[in-house]
Amino acid sequence: MEIGTSSTMTQVTVFVVRQNVNEIKGSGGLLCRQHRGGALSPPRGQTGSLTLFPKLKMATGVLQRVRGGFSPAKSRALSAGNLSLCVRGLSTSSNRNREDSWFRSLFVRKVDPRKDAHSTLLTKNEESNLYKIQFHNVKPECLDAYNKLCEDVLPSIHADKYYPCELVGTWNTWYGEQDQAVHLWRYRGGYPALTEVMNKLRQNKEFTAYRKERGKMLLSRRNQLLLEFSFWNEPVPRDGPNIYELRSYQLRPGTMIEWGNYWARAIRYRQRNREAVGGFFSQIGDLYMVHHLWAYKDLQSREDTRNAVWQQEGWHEVVYYTVPLIQHMDSRVMIPTKASPLQ
Repeated sequence: MEIGTSSTMTQVTVFVVRQNVNEIKGSGGLLCRQHRGGALSPPRGQTGSLTLFPKLKMATGVLQRVRGGFSPAKSRALSAGNLSLCVRGLSTSSNRNREDSWFRSLFVRKVDPRKDAHSTLLTKNEESNLYKIQFHNVKPECLDAYNKLCEDVLPSIHADKYYPCELVGTWNTWYGEQDQAVHLWRYRGGYPALTEVMNKLRQNKEFTAYRKERGKMLLSRRNQLLLEFSFWNEPVPRDGPNIYELRSYQLRPGTMIEWGNYWARAIRYRQRNREAVGGFFSQIGDLYMVHHLWAYKDLQSREDTRNAVWQQEGWHEVVYYTVPLIQHMDSRVMIPTKASPLQ
């Protein structure tokens, strides 16, 4: 099966079955054959028309119109390529239902069924870490006061063993959405640890006062619960100065395993300069969302590092095969605050 496209004005996807008609056999016999001019008709010795197959007839019309839009040379090439739309294995009692199923199979990619959850296949199950990322949009005039408030409260929670959580990093967005703060927390022990921290913080008067004061400074806020990819390094504190890039990808539903398969091999291309900090995918919040966190010395170092990876054999294949999986992508360049363990 091949995919063809027309020239610059429009692009039409054509699904072509290249197969010799004489080799097609089935219980229902051959339902159509192709003449030299490209038209379809019932097999020799049978009467009737293609009216019983409206979708097949429609597909034939699409192919003929597309071929008509090609240059004469391309049109002849398509004819010479033995274009055939064929159906096999159809019983006469359920021709319509089976034809519909066959027609859909041209356009729908088959996926092998699995009984495993995506999170089970992609995560470090033995560690069971859960992450929470928070995006706070701060009133522009309040950003300095907001950062000072966070510096007074967040490190104390991070250092207190009473709370089974760690502050991985906290940043202000430099390029991207302006006047935004980003916080990344890790909960060792998964969802039970998250629940324990939430219950304990409700009893913490200092944190309650912090949230009340913080609310006066915010325009909006949102968060996501994340798991980490097994093939990425776990984020650990690092010395600065560094800038950080958070690249966020909204994937097409059902493509997370495919994304993980490609990046499990590709991550080695991006670890030579220690720029890879962490890789995560969402569990609650915006679903099928992937976050890659990178560290660079400065913007020029980022540019040089990203250009250099294209010289490595195999990187272009990763880009080629993963771009079609993406619905939307976003990049933030961030500066760590004083309270951030990632500097």
